[in-house]
Amino acid sequence: MTRRSLLMQTAVAGLATIAAPMINLGRYQLFGQGTPQYSKRAVDIVQRSLVIDMLSVFTLNFPDQDKWERDPESFTEAEFQTFLDSGINVFHPAVGQGGPNAYDSAIRFFGGWNAFIAGSDTRLMRIDSVGDFGRVKAAKKIAVILGLQNSEHFRRPADVDFFFNLGQRVSQLTYNSRNLIGNGSTERRDEGISDFGVSIIERMNQVGMAIDVSHCGDRTTLDAFELSKKPVLITHSNARVLANGHPRDKADEAILAVKKNGGVMGITGVRMFVRDREPTTIEHALDHFDHVAKLIGPEHLGVGSDIDLHGYDSMPPELNKQLRNSYKGSYGFRERIDIEGLDHPRRMFDLTEGLIRRKYSDANIEGILGGNFRRVLSEIWTT
Repeated sequence: MTRRSLLMQTAVAGLATIAAPMINLGRYQLFGQGTPQYSKRAVDIVQRSLVIDMLSVFTLNFPDQDKWERDPESFTEAEFQTFLDSGINVFHPAVGQGGPNAYDSAIRFFGGWNAFIAGSDTRLMRIDSVGDFGRVKAAKKIAVILGLQNSEHFRRPADVDFFFNLGQRVSQLTYNSRNLIGNGSTERRDEGISDFGVSIIERMNQVGMAIDVSHCGDRTTLDAFELSKKPVLITHSNARVLANGHPRDKADEAILAVKKNGGVMGITGVRMFVRDREPTTIEHALDHFDHVAKLIGPEHLGVGSDIDLHGYDSMPPELNKQLRNSYKGSYGFRERIDIEGLDHPRRMFDLTEGLIRRKYSDANIEGILGGNFRRVLSEIWTT
């Protein structure tokens, strides 16, 4: 064998070693065998984006969340690595709670999260201001935006300031039912936002807390867009016209208000919010991105998955049953709640592949994955 032949064979062998993860014309198999293959373009987009999921709890196995808050050291390195591998840099883990003890429950909620973050400060960070977004990826941490899916804990306008000081940066005006501010999406009637609600919106604008109307009724949603002097968010909802009128989705009139107000709408992959019959696939979820993009432009689109990294169908059966029983029949639960392809920790890579299939530009995909929410929060979080 000549020296030239030996060098050629060595070079080929070395290239094969370097390119081992590359399969099928530029497709990568991430995180070892048995995982989906993703294109180089999709991987590159996710890796260079600041990926924000504007509604994703850390876990739907609620005892695990309680454990992490009581003992942050119980949040293991393997669990943390799963979050890092997801490609999601920023989570908004808001939950829906209310009732007569809403104020005390909210204090416990934010206290628990603050304890968890402080006790895991080498792994987690809290997003308090727009400048924090620029530090997330370099710090190699998972960031958290604290919020709630209800504003029933605001007993008076001054409470907005109090909870802002506890770290709350987003508040959904109502959950599914009526409160003193307005009406939820599954209430029998919706008279819109009350005088008290007007004072809460004014104070949220003043302190720089984002207003979310994802679960609000139609009139309450439109009122919020009209009343707020800052952009209003729909962190996690879909287009009602594509889901046979599901009450948790938004009518086109509300979607058009997002553009007029300068807000952003996050799309969810929850099965019944995507389609009212089977089959329901990732392609049907992508139809919601397309519908909103055509109505108001991709610069007003984001992601609000409305699940944890593993999805509702992976919950302990008893917790899944309890969750289903806590909603009205109009939610239309079926056998499965998640959609295949959007029900696992690396769903942002699958979503990116889908957006590539739908011919979105790299810049638009980066905006959808987090850039658009980052931009609008920079407008809202000012005083």
